[in-house]
Amino acid sequence: MSALLGLGLLVSVFAGINTGGSSIGESFGPSVGSGVLSVRKAAALMAVCVLAGGFLVGRHVVETLGHGFVPQRYFTLPAAIGVLLFTGFGILLGNLREVSVSTSETAVGAVAGMGAAMGVLNWATVGVVVTWWLVSPLVAFWVSAVIGRYFFRRIERALDLERDSRSTVGKVLVIGIACYMGFSAGASNVANAIAPLVGAGVLPMNPGIVLGAGAMAIGGFLIGPRTMTTVGEDITSLSLEGALVVELIAATIITLLSWAGIPASLAITAITCVIGLGWGRATRHVSIREGLELDEHDEDEAVRAAPDGSGLYDPVVTRRVVVTWMLSPTVAAVLSFATFKLAMFANLLRV
Repeated sequence: MSALLGLGLLVSVFAGINTGGSSIGESFGPSVGSGVLSVRKAAALMAVCVLAGGFLVGRHVVETLGHGFVPQRYFTLPAAIGVLLFTGFGILLGNLREVSVSTSETAVGAVAGMGAAMGVLNWATVGVVVTWWLVSPLVAFWVSAVIGRYFFRRIERALDLERDSRSTVGKVLVIGIACYMGFSAGASNVANAIAPLVGAGVLPMNPGIVLGAGAMAIGGFLIGPRTMTTVGEDITSLSLEGALVVELIAATIITLLSWAGIPASLAITAITCVIGLGWGRATRHVSIREGLELDEHDEDEAVRAAPDGSGLYDPVVTRRVVVTWMLSPTVAAVLSFATFKLAMFANLLRV
């Protein structure tokens, strides 16, 4: 049993490292892409913020992943190891493609694959969680798009964070909100690395959170630079104001869902904010009143005011990101389902 537990802890660290490498992209990618933080400083801040988020909020998500989808008695240590292994491989797939994938959806896919194979999956919990998976990115995209199209120029003029006289203020704001994102990453994603072991009753909650947060910190240092580049530079060009908008919206959505115990996708929510803001900025800027045709406006003048969309939004990179989003949880779920089905067929598991 001690050897098996040691294997379980190693697999947990493996899943945590890949989770951290993915999570740091959406948490600190905008601040790194806008030149406010270096990669090493971002990874160091990520470690602290993830630990805080895991302790203060993340335990609610651990409970959902560890008990909400599959009854606790079916979460044996070997089953937990299998779920963690499939979670880690699914997230690794996204890291190899240099994309911040949905670590929460990948973890849920692995757990759900096990539950479906054993015939004990709580479909009511699945329905609630999937509903929020659909709602949260839609809210993130449209809020960011509306801000990008109608309000972003006003935000830039009001804050004017690029001016030398106010650059310090801008950096403090961007770093502060990046830390808020890191906090939400811990709240949402620490569970991915430890929930199966906590659900199996072989790892207490608090030591598990420390283990998961530490593994995520290692992943931030080892893998984070690639995913941060994709989020912060390849999808869209972010100013300081853009980084503030993206991170504030995404962090708020995910922190609220994590507090409710919903393992929602920080990656999809954050990157959807980036895409929404980039799309909004790349379209014609008009006021709300003009958009609703409450004010008369000169169409020629509006066209001249439209910015060049090139460089603000990269559809090629976006397609790669979206494909990887769908691929990672699918791979985890399919591998989990097939493996546990074979194990049951060979009488290696009891239901």
